Amino acid sequence: MKQKKRDVQDLKAHSSKIPRILIAAPGSGSGKTAVTCALMAAFLREGIQVAACKCGPDYIDPMFHREVLGIPSENLDLFFCEKAVMRELFVRHSANADLIITEGVMGYYDGLSLDSDAASSYAVADALHMPVLFLVPCRGTALSIVPLLLGMLAFRKNSHIKGILLNRCSGMLYPRLKEMIERELFKHGYAIPVVGYIPEDPLFHLESRHLGLVLPEEIAAIRQQLFDAGALLKTTVDLEQIRSIAESGAASEWDQRREHVPDWGREEQIPVRIAVARDRAFCFYYEDNFRFLRELGCELIPFSPLADDRLPEQIDGLLLGGGYPELYAETLSENERMRRSVREAIQNGLPCIAECGGFLYLHDSLEGKAQKQYEMAGVIQGNGFAAGRLKRFGYIHLKAQRDSVFLKQGEELRGHEFHYWDSTDNGSDCLAVKPDGKRSWECVHIEGNLWAGFPHLHFYSNPEVAKRFVELCRQRKHDVIDGEKNGAKAVGKE
Repeated sequence: MKQKKRDVQDLKAHSSKIPRILIAAPGSGSGKTAVTCALMAAFLREGIQVAACKCGPDYIDPMFHREVLGIPSENLDLFFCEKAVMRELFVRHSANADLIITEGVMGYYDGLSLDSDAASSYAVADALHMPVLFLVPCRGTALSIVPLLLGMLAFRKNSHIKGILLNRCSGMLYPRLKEMIERELFKHGYAIPVVGYIPEDPLFHLESRHLGLVLPEEIAAIRQQLFDAGALLKTTVDLEQIRSIAESGAASEWDQRREHVPDWGREEQIPVRIAVARDRAFCFYYEDNFRFLRELGCELIPFSPLADDRLPEQIDGLLLGGGYPELYAETLSENERMRRSVREAIQNGLPCIAECGGFLYLHDSLEGKAQKQYEMAGVIQGNGFAAGRLKRFGYIHLKAQRDSVFLKQGEELRGHEFHYWDSTDNGSDCLAVKPDGKRSWECVHIEGNLWAGFPHLHFYSNPEVAKRFVELCRQRKHDVIDGEKNGAKAVGKE
C-alpha cells in the first residue's frame, strides 16, 4: 500500500510538468491528421520525447501513431470516461514524455449531438487545461479567416486557443497573412500569435483510405514521408513558440488539487494469461483497456489468427478485437487449425470477448472478396456480409437485457460502433441506445463465458465488466489446475 501511495505522489508531482497541446480545426477534412503527425515527427527530429493522444473514440489514428511514428498513443474520451478518470489516464500516459501532442476530432466544438459540445475536442481541452493550436484551412481565402477565428474564440468564455497555424498557405503570402490576422485579432482583444504555415506539398497528403490499413512493407515509406514533412515544417513553423505554448498549460488547478480516482492497482491474486489477436486482420484496440487488464494482473499474449496454427498454450482468456477480417477472409478460412482451436476453446468455456471484426471471425462464414463467403470459426450461427454502406457509426450505451456473467440486467457500459459489414444474427442480449436516446437496437451475444458483438467496449466506462472478465479467466485457471491435480491423484491411485 505504501508503494501505491508513493506512485500516486509521483504522478501528482509529474502532473505539473506536462507540456501539452491540442491540434484543432473548424471541421473534418481540414488536414489535422497529416499536420499533427508531421509536427510529431518534427519534434522527434529535435530529440524531444513525444507522446500522442487522439480525442474521441477513433482507434485508427492512435494505431497509426504507434506503428508509423513509433510513439505511444491513446484516446482521450469524455464519453467513455469521467473527467477525473481521463485526467488520471492522461497523467499516466505522459510519464516518459517531454511533450504530449493531441489530435482533435471533427470540428473543435462538435460533440455528442448537433447542439452539444459534450465529449468534443473543446471539452477535452477544457478538462485538461490544454492549450490549443488552431489549424485554419486558408486556401482561397484571406480576410475571411478573421471572422472565422473570432467566432471560434468568442463562442466559449475560455476557448483555450493560444496559437494559429495556417494550412495550405504559400510562403510568399504567409508574412502578410500573419501580420493581418494578428493585427485584426488584437483589435478585438485577442493577442494570439500565428505560429507558422503548412505549404501545399505532397508530403502532407496521406491517402484517403483507412490510415489503419498500413501493410508492413508500407510503414518505412510512410514514416520517411512524415519525417520529411517534419523537416519541412522546421522551416515554416516556429517549433520553439509551439513548445512554449504547450508549456503554458503545464500548471493548472487540477494538477495541484487532484480529484479522487478509484485505485486500479494490481490485484494480489494469481496472474492470468489472456491471448490477444494482433495482426493485420485484428488490430483495433483501446490501449486503456490493455492498461486496465494489466493492472488487474493479466499477462497479454499476442497471437495471429492469420499466421499461427493454434491459440497460445496455457491461456486463461481470449480477446478478439476489431480490424479487417473481411480483407483477409480467404487466408483466415484456409487456416483451419486455428479456426478449430478457437472454436473448441470457446465451446470448452474459455472466457472470450470478441468485438466487431473478432465477432465476424466467430461466425459460420464471412463475405470477402467478390462477394464470396468463406468459412470462419463457427461459434456464432450466422453469416457476416457486406452491407454496402456504413451500417452503424457512433457512441452507444449498452444496456443488459438479462443477467449474465458480464452484466446484470439493467447495468450498462459504453461503446462505439463503426462497421460496413453486418451479420444475419447480431444477438439480442444487450440494447444499444444512442446518446440522445432517439434510436436503439438489439445486439451482442452473451453465451456462457462468451461476449461477442459489433460494439467496441471501453472498460473504464464500467470497470466491473473488466473485473468480471478477469475473474472468469482466474476461475478458469483454478479449474484447470484443480483438474490437473485430480487427474494426477487418479493416476497415482492406479
